[in-house]
Amino acid sequence: MKTPLPKNETERLNVLKSFQILDTPPEPSYDDITRLASYVCETPIALISLVDSDRLWFKSRIGLNLSEASREIAFCAHAILQPDIFVVPDTREDQRFADNPLVTGEPQVRFYAAAPLITTRGEALGTICVIDQVPKTLNDKQRELLGSLSRQVMVQLELHRHIQEQERQTRLMEEYQKTLKETNTRLEEAVLTDDVTGFRNTRFLHEYLGDYLAPDNVSHRKISLVFFDMDDFKRAVDAHGHLMGSRMLREVAQTVHRLLGPEDHLVRYGGDEFIVLLPGQGRKESYPKVVRMKNEIHDTPFLHGENLEVRLTASFSLATCPDDATDLQQLLAVADHYLFRSKEKGKDCITLSEIR
Repeated sequence: MKTPLPKNETERLNVLKSFQILDTPPEPSYDDITRLASYVCETPIALISLVDSDRLWFKSRIGLNLSEASREIAFCAHAILQPDIFVVPDTREDQRFADNPLVTGEPQVRFYAAAPLITTRGEALGTICVIDQVPKTLNDKQRELLGSLSRQVMVQLELHRHIQEQERQTRLMEEYQKTLKETNTRLEEAVLTDDVTGFRNTRFLHEYLGDYLAPDNVSHRKISLVFFDMDDFKRAVDAHGHLMGSRMLREVAQTVHRLLGPEDHLVRYGGDEFIVLLPGQGRKESYPKVVRMKNEIHDTPFLHGENLEVRLTASFSLATCPDDATDLQQLLAVADHYLFRSKEKGKDCITLSEIR
């Protein structure tokens, strides 16, 4: 005869899964309880079993090599239907179990007793049971102690669930913090990035130079600031449109960026003006780079991908710290002055101080 299901079977299975205990490795805390049950009830076999949807899984076992059994033939499937101790003194004399394969074959169960593992809300998750191969019964003291051991198993299960939940919350918090950090990083990058070119913007320029040139910066070193402005760029925009104008600015930025080192920074200052920061580099190291930038812009046909070959030039200035200035505003002012001089000289050239 098929064992009836508990009335709250669906909820019971959900609660069982919430404990996250099924198929976990053996643990001494459970094995100690099982061993004690075997000793108290004077049986060779003792089990902590959990009744899953179609199987009986043993969290702890003494005297039995099986790790699980079919629920269809499981004694514990009957035991979880009872609120108290469930005892079968002689299985061969009980019509429910006389033909059970566990009785007629290995492990030849003749005696079975179990205390249900009941949650505080009343769901029976499984049992702690004792088994013998000869008929017997339990005295009142053994029944009482088996019930006490079932409650100790539930303490362990609740502790396990609490630990699992804490670990889950910790993982969620770590994932949240990681996501938040990544989001903040992206936002910080977006705030410091120019929309047109994809390189740095003026906010980055002021923050970076403000920190770099701060008097209390112990790593304060020399730095070069390259200021360049596209020559007659409005004429190119009028000829090809604003969309192509933005495309040209991106191509100019990419052309210059390819010439820079990993510590250098390209900034779109505004309109068709750009600034290149060369940290740790003075006039001697920076000037050859500026020459390459100017020549590369001069020699590169822009909008080639649009079946066009727009030729552009740019005027450059070079200001260095500490030779030309020692703070942000002074450095920008000097670079702007030198850039104006380059425009006056006929464009497509470089101006820097005559200090050697």
